[in-house]
Amino acid sequence: MFMLNRRSLLAGIPAATLLPVAARAQGAFPDHPVRYIVPFPPGGLTDIMARLVGQKLSEIWNKPVIIENRAGGNALIGADAVAKSAPDGYTLLAITMTHTVNATLFPNAPFNFREDLTTVSVLGSLPLVVVVNAEKNPSRSLADLITRARTERMNAGSSGNGSPPHLGLELLRIAAHAGDNLQHVPYRGGAPVITDLVAGNIDFVVANLPECIAQVQAGRLRPLAITSAERHPLLPDVPTVKELGQPGLEMTNWTAMMVPAAVPAPILAQIEAATLAAIRDPDVSRRAREGGFTVEGWDRTRSITFVTAETARWARLVQEAGLRAD
Repeated sequence: MFMLNRRSLLAGIPAATLLPVAARAQGAFPDHPVRYIVPFPPGGLTDIMARLVGQKLSEIWNKPVIIENRAGGNALIGADAVAKSAPDGYTLLAITMTHTVNATLFPNAPFNFREDLTTVSVLGSLPLVVVVNAEKNPSRSLADLITRARTERMNAGSSGNGSPPHLGLELLRIAAHAGDNLQHVPYRGGAPVITDLVAGNIDFVVANLPECIAQVQAGRLRPLAITSAERHPLLPDVPTVKELGQPGLEMTNWTAMMVPAAVPAPILAQIEAATLAAIRDPDVSRRAREGGFTVEGWDRTRSITFVTAETARWARLVQEAGLRAD
């Protein structure tokens, strides 16, 4: 009888009036530092965006947001730590397209990507760039690189198995009919692979734009093509793969924030609101665009739909192409 009367009473109160009551019942959020786990080394695209957003969240919440780089296991180690963390909103996860690929590429992962985590927001997207060492690689165009791939053995780096650069490499392998001529060399993140490319230790990378733009602008790397549908404002003279007759190489990477799926709805709503405010902040948006990102800042509904679709899309490619973790 008590529950029936209580429901009747609450039915007459506007939902907006109840939200502050629920928030007060759980206490102010956050009331201590928040961890933002990046499952890659510092300097990669996921790390860049997480630090931009994390800094603004610290200002919004007036509490430290601590970026914690937990690389390894093809980005599974950091993601697993968040999936198994207390579902209280104090542990955030930075992801990229890699994690949607991992959901199929690593069927025995220690957590269930589809069930143990939920998306807060897709923060930004960006193209990839086919880049070579400007001094040591003779390829002056994408056509040159493809021709060499058909007749020579080359090493191509990536930020890890199933990462967008790995998928870009596999698409280029198909376009070039290169077969075993292209040797995939996986690294533990985007920054290390670019360092090795600049050093001349590998032949080329289909790199995330933010990870290679500084070295391209410095003249150490030569960009041959960009994988977006249109040319990028930071590299207006670099043709798209479609312009160069290789539409099959077209692809876009992205980065998003996730939290454990069991985070209570009121806390999740607060994280979403603060995150959208952070990524849409004019200074954060400007700095993200300068780094090569297209700022998205989608709400949870749109973001969940997108990540679900991406997971299904890359599952088909992994299965059809027979990709395996090296």
